Amino acid sequence: MTSSTSPLLTAGALHVTFPGRRGADPARAVDGVDLDIAPGEIVALVGESGCGKTTLARSLLGLVPPTSGRVTFDGKPLDYSSRALKAYRKRAQLVLQDPSGSLNPRHTVYEAVAEGLRIHGYAGDEREAVSHALSRAGLRPPERFFLRYPHELSGGQRQRVVIAGALVLEPELIVADEPVASLDASVRGEILALLLRLRDELGLAALVVTHDLGLAWNIADRVAVMYLGRIVETGTVEDVLTAPQHPYTQALLSVLPEAPGDPVVLTGEPPDPSRIPGGCRFHARCQVLAGGEAERAGVAESCRTVDLPVLSGGGGSQVACHWALARGVD
Repeated sequence: MTSSTSPLLTAGALHVTFPGRRGADPARAVDGVDLDIAPGEIVALVGESGCGKTTLARSLLGLVPPTSGRVTFDGKPLDYSSRALKAYRKRAQLVLQDPSGSLNPRHTVYEAVAEGLRIHGYAGDEREAVSHALSRAGLRPPERFFLRYPHELSGGQRQRVVIAGALVLEPELIVADEPVASLDASVRGEILALLLRLRDELGLAALVVTHDLGLAWNIADRVAVMYLGRIVETGTVEDVLTAPQHPYTQALLSVLPEAPGDPVVLTGEPPDPSRIPGGCRFHARCQVLAGGEAERAGVAESCRTVDLPVLSGGGGSQVACHWALARGVD
């Protein structure tokens, strides 16, 4: 994939705001995001719970209309009419975290995978399409699984059925929300290897939503780190995970078992999209600011008071951090 490749999916100045509860301020779940995903590219969207990554993913699929900004797919702005969204969802599919919740316990594997074909009025050989999708998802021989029910499958097999249900429509993009979070460690590697193989064989692009930077390292071409509604660092997986620039990214990486030194324990309130602070939105929890390093770099006041621009959506290393920028990071 070259840098001149036109993006398959683009978010431009995307905002998603939800009304506040009981008179509270509105929740700015996605608060200005630019993001590109190229054909055949796997992008990991990383952040802790509450940072807005699932809302962003659902907005990219047209499940949550943006408050402002727009989503573009294959060069055309997303149309939110029901007919247009139905056509779009044939090309962009969602894979959810919990396969048990994604599958109807009363439907056989065959019915679960064939459902998308029936919704979209598939005119070809349904049995052949279902067999092909199950086989691609690693359930072979596929006919052995046709009449089985979800409770008769292992967790890994159920997740493969969910993936087959997405693949049967031959999409160009899948959005996988924590695709291995509910699986045993021994099965996670198999599912990640499957996603990589599908990218290589089908040219499938993917946005993988996760809190796990270790997963991102194993699967992604590029990483976008999200905090409180915005992407605060992005770049190739090697750049971001071997030389993280944002203190938040550094903290997330520090808790991995193979990370050198002691884990960074973030203090202060967890992200609250109805109470976004002025200045850098991470400054109230930032270990660099608390430790005096931002003061020594002459940016402590900026950290507390000066907002940072939205990062562009394309490739190349980018960071939204006064301290990192003062150290000469582009």
